[in-house]
Amino acid sequence: MRTRELGQGLTVSAIGLGCMGMSQSYGAGDETESLATIDRAIGLGINFFDTADVYGNGANEELVGRAIGRRRDEVVLATKFANTRGANGQPGGVSGHPDYVRSACDASLSRLGVDHIDLYYQHRVDPSVAIEDTFGALAGLVEAGKVRHLGISEAAPETVRRAHAVHPITAGQYEYSLFTRDPEDGLLDTLRELGIALVAYSPIGRGFLSGAIKSPAQFDETDNRRNHPRFQGANFDANLALVERINDLALERGVSAAQLAIAWTLAQGPDVVPIPGTKRRSYLEENAGAVAVELSAADLAGLEALAPKGAASGDRYPAAQMARINL
Repeated sequence: MRTRELGQGLTVSAIGLGCMGMSQSYGAGDETESLATIDRAIGLGINFFDTADVYGNGANEELVGRAIGRRRDEVVLATKFANTRGANGQPGGVSGHPDYVRSACDASLSRLGVDHIDLYYQHRVDPSVAIEDTFGALAGLVEAGKVRHLGISEAAPETVRRAHAVHPITAGQYEYSLFTRDPEDGLLDTLRELGIALVAYSPIGRGFLSGAIKSPAQFDETDNRRNHPRFQGANFDANLALVERINDLALERGVSAAQLAIAWTLAQGPDVVPIPGTKRRSYLEENAGAVAVELSAADLAGLEALAPKGAASGDRYPAAQMARINL
């Protein structure tokens, strides 16, 4: 597995592993397979693992902590705070209050079973709290040795600048794929100016770009994609046609559609690190193979012709979640 540099000298595997789906959002979990998937990822040279306190209402951090166990020194562990849950476990609000930042970090450290977090992101921006106050508290966590590097997610470019002025940011985590090109609207330029890497989540378009999803009926009742506009009605049909064209190109190249999608993300720059999520070893191994896929200028031009910016139909989140990004 190759490596890439995030900001502030943090080296990670060129492809990471998003762990959210092991505990929520994409159907029923399988703890045994999830633990085996994380173990296999380390064996493949993947050392960059991504979770968050809100995933599974803390269960995902506990699972990741058990999985890495005594191999803690072999991995770069990233988690997030800010999204909250209500008393019933349902999605709550967003908090960037300094006291909450400190308590959330302590809770994550406990669930993960570690003494420090390598990369700690603000998951969503709290518009009721000045970003300078939130990152002031985060800087205190770095000073205390509880956190090594700071990150931010789905924040507007100007917010990133203000946060970075308080304490250097190592990485910004944003959705980025052939389906979602939003970071190209000024965000990537800002990150590069400031020396911040982009960690790309959902590089396979929540599985759509794999070519394996043919109907919304494939999703069980616990799968959040049922509520996402891109997976509904006419949007689904239009996006399926787009995926089929991309899949044809993958077949011509002798790679899987998922590998082609991840390779496209890798090709966007040495400072872009995709973290495709999966809870199965078979998909993990397929995704890891994307690091060996070299896309030529002709390949990239072909993909641009097939899937230009804005080609995907429908918003990437339901309206309530869309209201919490780019703040």
